[in-house]
This record gives sequence, C-alpha cells and structure tokens, in this order.
Amino acid sequence: IFETDKMAARAGGVIAAAMLALTMLPVGVQGFAIRVDAHEQECFYETTTIGTKMGLTFQVADGGFLDIDVTIKGPDGRIIYSGERETDGKYTFSAHVDGKYTYCFSNEMSSMTTKLVVFTMTLGAHKNSPDAADDAKASRLREMLSELSESMAGVQREQQYMEVRERTHRAINTSTNSRVVYWSFFEALVLVCMTVGQVYYLHRFFEVKTVV
Repeated sequence: IFETDKMAARAGGVIAAAMLALTMLPVGVQGFAIRVDAHEQECFYETTTIGTKMGLTFQVADGGFLDIDVTIKGPDGRIIYSGERETDGKYTFSAHVDGKYTYCFSNEMSSMTTKLVVFTMTLGAHKNSPDAADDAKASRLREMLSELSESMAGVQREQQYMEVRERTHRAINTSTNSRVVYWSFFEALVLVCMTVGQVYYLHRFFEVKTVV
C-alpha cells in the first residue's frame, strides 16, 4: 500500500511539473502530457503546407522502463521517422507535401504498464513564394527575423524540455531515496529482533535448572 501511494505521489508530481512547463510554451508550440495504456497507441495530427518546418520533442516521464515507440507519418503514408523503445528524443523536418501529418506513440509492447509521455509539437514558418514587388533588403530582413524567432522558440523549448527532465529525475531520485531509507529501517528492526532472540536463547541455554 505504501509503495502504491509513493508511486502515485511520484506520478502526480511528475504530471504537475510537466503541466507547469507546458503552460509556459511559446506561441506556435503545442504541449501535451498523456498516458498511454498497455497495448494501446495514441496519435495526434497537424495539418500544414509544403515547406513548413515541423518538430517533435518528447520524453517518457513515468511508467515501466520509461520507453515508448514513436512514429511520424506524412499525408501520403510515408514514414518520416520511426523509433522503438525510446526514452526521449527530438526530431525536426520540413513538410514534403500539403496535408495532415500524424504523430503516434505506441505502448503495444508493454504487457501491463501505463506510460506517461510529455511532448511538444512545433509548427514553424513555411516558405513563401517570391514576390517581385518586395524589396530585396526588406525580404532578407523578414527572413532573418523569422529565423531569429524560430531560434528563440527553440531555445525556450529546450529549456522547458530540460526542466521537465530535471523534475522527472528528481522525482525518481526522491522515490529511490525513500525506498532505501525504509529498507534500512526494516533491516535495523530485523537486526534488533534477531539480537533479542539470540540473547533470550542463550539465556535459556545456560540457565541452570534445579530438580526438587
């Protein structure tokens, strides 16, 4: 019972930390924290146009061996990225066709453990068609501003990602430390009981019995 309560508290702390970090994500970034049950798969979709920069950053925050299968598919069914039993990762690509792109997290390899996955989906700027009326310098300036904006968003995403990882690892360390402390108390109790038992046994062994 105590072990279940500790695991629930740890999971609750991880979820709270994940949700706090996700609420601070910049515009153009969608953050989620989901639970994927055993033998299940959860998919998310993003519709965009050709040339748009897209990205996926994820981490398994709780459950089992902290691993999940990840797949990214294009509108034409092409597999853009596929990974098995990954703990965390980051993948960036450009949309090759217009349409709906699919991000899937699969926990089908797990027999009974539910996984908590924290991830963000980013949608960057798409490539605009050239406009002859635009001034060359103004066009270049817009491109530089767009690149700077994407870089700043990337830095912020990386900071949030590292914060989630740090909080997750802290929760794991706290849980492990609690188990070590409880086990030490249990060992001490067993040692005291054995000592008392041995003293009592030796006392009975050397006790002189008189016959009346």
